Amino acid sequence: MIEKLAENLVNLKKEFALKYEGNSQIQEIIPTSKSESFPVDQDKLNLLHEFATRNPICYNSFEKIIDDTSCIVYEGDINKYWLNSIQHDSSHAPFSPTWIMSGYILSLFAKENGYSEIIDIGSGDGRIAYCGGVHGMKSYSIELDDMLVNLQKSLTTNVNFNSTCFDAIKFDYLSLNLTKPLFFIGGLAQMGGLELATGVLNRVKPHFHLWNKIGWSFAGTLSKKYPADPKNHAGWGSFIENSNLQLIQNISLPTAWSFHESDETQYVFVKPL
Repeated sequence: MIEKLAENLVNLKKEFALKYEGNSQIQEIIPTSKSESFPVDQDKLNLLHEFATRNPICYNSFEKIIDDTSCIVYEGDINKYWLNSIQHDSSHAPFSPTWIMSGYILSLFAKENGYSEIIDIGSGDGRIAYCGGVHGMKSYSIELDDMLVNLQKSLTTNVNFNSTCFDAIKFDYLSLNLTKPLFFIGGLAQMGGLELATGVLNRVKPHFHLWNKIGWSFAGTLSKKYPADPKNHAGWGSFIENSNLQLIQNISLPTAWSFHESDETQYVFVKPL
């Protein structure tokens, strides 16, 4: 189901990108109702729309039928949040969001693979953690920027997720009493993600009783704009090998930064050897 959902969302994005005539900085789509292509419970879809409509990043929305799927298009601007996110000395990756529907699929992967908690590192507006809450999982959002954390806290009316303003490479993860978490690392390897992932991994790894139960998700790219990794895996291959991790699955999904790209963002899921 996850692979098919991801494939259908990528196809929908490509069709949308061909016909989009707007000029907003970011744009994304969410189906309005359950369908054969998107067999998502209506109450969960409604919660995804609620996140978008309450989110100050989104300043406009309109209905559109794309490839026979009824959708809401959300247009937005992240400039002030992006600028604020890069001012911190310990900032590793600037804020640029995945799609909300992509966040839903990513958190569904975590749930269906037996993970009990989602830890969204460098979480931006908290959409992956929020989607984990939509699935009924325990979700934790760790974000360095206070403006983004305040934004997150304004979006928790019907879906609860734990939002913390803290440097992720210094956070005490044992305080969360985790059992089988999946860590989402925000940021491409070539755009600060590698430093962030290294810091978080080194923070967690000494706790051996937890280490073998942890899953990891890294956002990667196939774009020629960025230097390729000799071990591949969308920029994460060398890190995965050097960290004694092994691939679980790679999922291709739309994000704000891949809207005008032919290749989507690659989410690389791994676990300890």
